[in-house]
Amino acid sequence: MEREVRYCTTDDGVRIAYRVEGEGPPLLVVPLFIGSFSLFHLVPLLEDFMRQIGRGRQLIHYDVRGTGLSQQEVNDLSPAATLLDVEAVVRSLELKRFSLWGMAIGGPRAIEYAASHPRQVDKLILSGTFARLLDVFAREALQGFAQLARANWEVVSRTFADLGIRRHDEQEGLSWAEWYRKSITGETMAGFIDRHVELDVTHLLPRVKCPTLVLHFLSDPLYPFALGQRLAQAIPQASLVPLEGYLSGVSGYTQAEIDATQAFLSESRGPAVAKPTEALPAFRTVLFTDVVAHTEMMQRLGDERGREVLREHERITREVLKAHGGTEVKTMGDGFMASFASVTKAVECAIALQRGFEEWNAGVGASFPGRTPLNVRVGLNAGEPIEEEGDLFGATVILASRIAAQAEGGEVLASVAVRELCAGKGFLFADRGESVLRGFEDPVRMFEIRWSFDSPADAGSSG
Repeated sequence: MEREVRYCTTDDGVRIAYRVEGEGPPLLVVPLFIGSFSLFHLVPLLEDFMRQIGRGRQLIHYDVRGTGLSQQEVNDLSPAATLLDVEAVVRSLELKRFSLWGMAIGGPRAIEYAASHPRQVDKLILSGTFARLLDVFAREALQGFAQLARANWEVVSRTFADLGIRRHDEQEGLSWAEWYRKSITGETMAGFIDRHVELDVTHLLPRVKCPTLVLHFLSDPLYPFALGQRLAQAIPQASLVPLEGYLSGVSGYTQAEIDATQAFLSESRGPAVAKPTEALPAFRTVLFTDVVAHTEMMQRLGDERGREVLREHERITREVLKAHGGTEVKTMGDGFMASFASVTKAVECAIALQRGFEEWNAGVGASFPGRTPLNVRVGLNAGEPIEEEGDLFGATVILASRIAAQAEGGEVLASVAVRELCAGKGFLFADRGESVLRGFEDPVRMFEIRWSFDSPADAGSSG
């Protein structure tokens, strides 16, 4: 595989280093941060991941101005200037049509290029990224990073690794920190931060006309999943693939990530969303309800009176589902499974269900023979269930069911995915910690959704 380093010159006179590997349709990779391709050996998991992505393709890497093998001493480190780096590489290779990959901080650069050069970009892949930097870091934090980078770049490089990778794999995080540190000086890093604080390509998202694949990890500690969802919603021909886990480079790439990318790049025509049921399953929020102590209630009340209570559960549930746009998938006698296209509607429905049951308990239920209350638990999870003949299957559904089983009567429990998707929506999530659930190898973190307020907005948000 060719390892020759080539150089080109930008319109503002900066020398940019790049490398071309393999043969096939061109795939240009926008650097994910400030790491140099010449130092990929320091992060072998990332190098191997890129090798897998580039299989059967002409894979193109380059170093952003001020980093790695590109010209170090530069005056302009603005987002507009770094876009010139991409243009120079494309011009040097005389690329007419190519696919573009943007990850992390490289995502906004890839978005801007695709929006500005619609005739050149055939397909766009956005992995673990965002449209607006201030959605990831507070302005004060960025200013603090810049100041500290000038004083002690080694500490800041480790801090950047700590933010995402090192908290889950210390040794891997240290390798990434070394990669950052050796790719750029602290002074240049500070200059990058200073010039990128206002980075925002949100207005360009509707102008991206090529098929776009958005890959985002449900538990990404640095870029919340909701950021990926916003990209997919705003780009006209975009589809979203939620990925289990954290991010590439922590414990290696995921096969789902590779498979989705290869399938997307290999699709010869039509938008990425042309065959959602065949290529990429629809994203859904799955809700389960379950009447607590159902068997004991039936034994105490008898079949006839016990069935009356269950009918009230069914009536309230179906009325609330209809009011919130939920789809009843099936009923299991003492519980329901429902799905929602909107995670916000699903959470609002779960809250409305508990309020409906509480109201029934205070009214009709209080005068019901035996003063039998409706104690119902609700569980929520979001992902891509498998749909067959109107039923839903797969890990997304199983996890929603397991989460519901962990709730007490009157509680609503949700997964990390639901919490991330509802960030900033005014719901109050209380961390219930991690539990080992049957059928899942890793502990699952769950959150209780507090609903005993006049409205979700009154509750505020936990994050």
